[in-house]
Amino acid sequence: MTPLALAAGVTLLASLLLPLAVKPWLVRMGVVDIPSARSSHQKATIRGMGVAAALATAVGYLAAVLLQVVTVDRSVFAVVLSIIAACAVVGWIEDLRGLSIRGRAAAQLGIGAAGSAALIVLTAQSFWWLPLAAVAIAAYVNIANFMDGVNGISGLHGVTAGGAYAVAGLLAEQPWLMAGGAVLAMSFLGFLPWNLGRGSVFLGDVGSYLLGASIAALAVAGFLSGVYVEYVLSPILVYAADTGYTLLRRIKAGERWYASHREHVYQRLTDVGLSHLQSAAVVTLCTVAVIVFGFIAATAPLPAVVLCVAGSLLVLGLYLASPDLIGRFRRRSKVTRLPVT
Repeated sequence: MTPLALAAGVTLLASLLLPLAVKPWLVRMGVVDIPSARSSHQKATIRGMGVAAALATAVGYLAAVLLQVVTVDRSVFAVVLSIIAACAVVGWIEDLRGLSIRGRAAAQLGIGAAGSAALIVLTAQSFWWLPLAAVAIAAYVNIANFMDGVNGISGLHGVTAGGAYAVAGLLAEQPWLMAGGAVLAMSFLGFLPWNLGRGSVFLGDVGSYLLGASIAALAVAGFLSGVYVEYVLSPILVYAADTGYTLLRRIKAGERWYASHREHVYQRLTDVGLSHLQSAAVVTLCTVAVIVFGFIAATAPLPAVVLCVAGSLLVLGLYLASPDLIGRFRRRSKVTRLPVT
């Protein structure tokens, strides 16, 4: 077994077993999710299981260093973990007692700025990238939080994005990115059985912040380290497109864009009849398709790049239109099944 496989295995085992200790603790603390205007669930459920995923992530990063998966760029690896840990702490505070919108934004931007500044120094890049990198980290933490609304969606996104970054690290010869992606994938793979089982639990803000920070920190660090931008961006495009499209729809409709809601594309898919897992599967399959197109485009000749960009845009367009398309199809199907009198 290779050191990377061993580190990934340790992370998966930790992610599977840690909830056994964390769940009773959450019950004693009364960390419960009460359905709100943006919820796709109808009953109160234990949340905060992201604590277990966060601990598994820390175990995985430590294992990757001790097993010498990461022997160079350890400082970059450490900064990425610091960004992830800090965001998870903010999410845990939000789970316990809540934070104001301004307080959350200030904390996220502060973590993004400090982490990005450290990465810029380590990678010898221009500080002109600092505002963009800081906003990117804060934005994707929020995007992951907004998109964590149906069972399975965050776990599958962590597995998909983590797997993509692990492959990107291998192709770009960046062991720290390969290890970080593998740890991300295994941390959320171990969460899936707990989230999809009969006694399901939720990540909570600590888990969704963990997911968003893990992906954003790896993406920013990868970009600053010279990894192809297609490798960096393709895993996040579906989530970003869903959030951006929903925001524009709400602004156009004159609604308060910052108010709680359940109008994301993945939530509207459940409104037209898909189960939670089916909605999460649609998001995941579209993400996989965009990742494949992005990875091909990274090193392909120009004609192939054009085709890959067109393919990605088609996938994104079909995803954004999918609730309307499925709704129309089901209405027509009902009409054709009506008995003739």
